[in-house]
Amino acid sequence: MSETEKKRVPFKWVAVVIAVVALLLAGVVSYYASAHPDGLEYVAGRTGFLDSASEHGTADGPLADYGTKGVDNERLSGGLAGVIGTVVVLLLAGGLAMVVRRRSSSSTDEA
Repeated sequence: MSETEKKRVPFKWVAVVIAVVALLLAGVVSYYASAHPDGLEYVAGRTGFLDSASEHGTADGPLADYGTKGVDNERLSGGLAGVIGTVVVLLLAGGLAMVVRRRSSSSTDEA
């Protein structure tokens, strides 16, 4: 290999690093991000119209209000909600990428 050729990093390693960083950010760093994570709710409280709002359909959901239902520790609850949300998003993105890759390879084979 000549000096001008660069060694390529396998995509799987890049994906693993991205996933680990995302999980660390969601599970640990998110606790320190903001005391008011929901900007609209914060502004509604500051301007006085928060009490006129009605509860939405997912207010009793397992990950409502940036926490995990049934977990009393605020730090653990928020971190767990962040990790669960990150895992769901990564799985959906990975599944979508697999579908798109299969479609593009099957359309290339037909041409």
